[in-house]
Formats: sequence, structure tokens, C-alpha cells
Amino acid sequence: EVYVGDLVGMSVVNRRGEALGAVASVDSFGAHPVLLVVAEDGSARLVPFVPAHVDAVDREAGRIDVDWGLDY
Repeated sequence: EVYVGDLVGMSVVNRRGEALGAVASVDSFGAHPVLLVVAEDGSARLVPFVPAHVDAVDREAGRIDVDWGLDY
């Protein structure tokens, strides 16, 4: 169990071990929360915060593991 506010600042890594960036904000557009993930180069992507795409949240490590490609 995790509060949505706790997700901000966490690093996001995909199943291949590729760093996608860090969570800049969490927004809700009705159906489910969406993570705004910003990479070091300033590029941003939206990742749905749903079980189909989020494998694990490790609060102690400050990391979210996702099933999300760099090219999505």
C-alpha cells in the first residue's frame, strides 16, 4: 500500500533494467492515476499506474518497476 504523494520523486525502471526517469507528478484523468515520468534529458512520458503496467513499488528503495518500453 502506498500513498499517491509518495510516488513523486521515485525512479522508474522497466523490466529490461532501463531507467525511464523519475516521477514528477501523479495525475488522475478519471479511470486511474497516471505517472508523469521525466528522464534526465528532459523528455517526458505518461505511464498508467495500473497493475497491467506497474510490477512493483519499493518505497524504501524509491523505485517503481514497470512493464513500459523506452519507445512508448
